[in-house]
Amino acid sequence: MSKKPMPAAMKQRLVGVTLDEASIGRSNPDVEHERAVAIYDLLEQNIFAPVDQADGPYTLHLSINDNRLVFDIRLENGTPVMAHLFSLSPLRRIVKDYYMICDSYYQAIRTATPDKIEAIDMGRRGIHNEGSRILMERLKDKVTLDMDTARRLFTLICVLHWKG
Repeated sequence: MSKKPMPAAMKQRLVGVTLDEASIGRSNPDVEHERAVAIYDLLEQNIFAPVDQADGPYTLHLSINDNRLVFDIRLENGTPVMAHLFSLSPLRRIVKDYYMICDSYYQAIRTATPDKIEAIDMGRRGIHNEGSRILMERLKDKVTLDMDTARRLFTLICVLHWKG
């Protein structure tokens, strides 16, 4: 009995994401929970494939080397496809801004008017979108992904920076 070929859309996606404990490390339970949620959301729905590759689905192992995020992309069976070093410098300011506005948002939820909360949330979403666009632009020659996947990946990168 032969296997039916997998549709292309199901091949161009991530089916696993792991974090390198040696370079990223473990954190407190709140941070670990947020990392798990970010990975779950990313895996739930995504479009992700190295440029000019159609053999997926893929797994992604993330590690940090000299302030660069290492994207170790492999086929689902573990066969290496490519590794890409991604400088975190272009995202440093945006991640910092994102955390500042998230703090403002969580403080506003307790005391501010609904209009104020909505305005802060719109700003938060705008910064999140800006970070996602930077991520897409920086990866465009290496990895094909859509805006929703870039947003989920940006969330994961932000959580990797979070200390709790």
